[in-house]
Amino acid sequence: MEPHLTLFLSLFSFFTLSSSTQTQTLLPHSLTLPHAPPLSWPQSQQQEDSSSSSSLSLSLHHIDSLSLSSNSTPQQLFNLRLKRDSIRVQSISGRVNKTNGSGFSSSIVSGLEQGSGEYFTRLGVGTPPRYVYMVMDTGSDVVWLQCAPCRKCYSQTGRVFDPSKSRSYAGVPCGAPLCKRLDTPGCNNNNKICQYQVSYGDGSFTFGDFSTETLTFRKKRVARVALGCGHDNEGLFIGAAGLLGLGRGRLSFPVQTGHRFNNKFSYCLVDRSASAKPSSVIFGDSAVSRTARFTPLLKNPKLDTFYYVELLGISVGGAAVRGLSGSLFRLDQAGNGGVIIDSGTSVTRLTRPAYIALRDAFRVGASHLKWTPEFSLFDTCYDLSGLTEVKVPTIVLHFRGADVSLPATNYLIPVDSSGSFCFAFAGTMNGLSIIGNIQQQGFRVVYDLAGSRVGFAPRGCV
Repeated sequence: MEPHLTLFLSLFSFFTLSSSTQTQTLLPHSLTLPHAPPLSWPQSQQQEDSSSSSSLSLSLHHIDSLSLSSNSTPQQLFNLRLKRDSIRVQSISGRVNKTNGSGFSSSIVSGLEQGSGEYFTRLGVGTPPRYVYMVMDTGSDVVWLQCAPCRKCYSQTGRVFDPSKSRSYAGVPCGAPLCKRLDTPGCNNNNKICQYQVSYGDGSFTFGDFSTETLTFRKKRVARVALGCGHDNEGLFIGAAGLLGLGRGRLSFPVQTGHRFNNKFSYCLVDRSASAKPSSVIFGDSAVSRTARFTPLLKNPKLDTFYYVELLGISVGGAAVRGLSGSLFRLDQAGNGGVIIDSGTSVTRLTRPAYIALRDAFRVGASHLKWTPEFSLFDTCYDLSGLTEVKVPTIVLHFRGADVSLPATNYLIPVDSSGSFCFAFAGTMNGLSIIGNIQQQGFRVVYDLAGSRVGFAPRGCV
């Protein structure tokens, strides 16, 4: 058989396998804009973890649960989420463009900075441990939190961490190898302690002493974690004490602690419009779901933070979208383009030609639905008021080695309290595409750094 014919047949079977279902049912009346629930933490969160010593599980919560947001209406919270989302996408794109020039588990909660992360968890810092809220973010590496004394600190939930009251806190000397791992290390000439600074795309930043400290997760202690102790923290930060970087860089939490948790972690983010159950993050061998389908991780030669994957195509209504090929998502040798999986971006962004092709295919399949005006960044919206159920075309993301069939609630979402639903994808003018957390809802997303792969397990929040 000719090589090109073999390739055609393999691609044909790839795109038709698990894409044959044309429609699925959406129940609009059961979906509403989520409220901001009062922030509460399971009592077990600070009790001894019953899981094995090589695994840890924690609860995650959304940023809207923080007290600073609790007085807002669901519509205001949703609008703020979209605003944060746009800022974050700009920040990620800016970082990419600038550059081109054993285990445990915890609950996840959403929110820190206007452009950095949507989910946070609760953990202990220091000895004895002081429990604080930390944003979980796969798009960041450096772990940091606000520290006393503050030159300038934003308002956070709970007291600011005081390193002078911790027996396990230690500053990193300026000449230490750990200090040299920072992108732009500094040095305090008075005490010769290494200085760090992390800046975000919206102008927010954190600056202070680079140090090592013990973190406690459900009474499981992880010693000598390198983190920033921020004495000057300015910008659009909201409520949480700091950030737990889960990126792919050498200073991220999973990379630092990989020897203990076997270089594996996963999270499952619930659909907050349909469930009050908390999301969760797991570190260690228990993070790997048996039902996960895996796709290889790719490396950006210019930037090691983000989790790049290969997206070959997308199917709508059981058919591959015409004009939407893997070439639109290719990561080139200069680090341009590509597709990343990101926990802190809400709405999936596709490079503009790919988005237009996907949107137009969806519009054809949903032509029986009643149109309603555009909303914010969404240009494809429908009036589903008064309907108990509707049929919508299926959407399948075809990664190399893994077909991910999205539930209808992961791409047609409520945007107001009047029955308006919008297609939850958007286009971007740069070459980078981002798979956001709305599309990840309900899946256990597994990061197997040892195997250099990412997996998706449907119905993974149970």
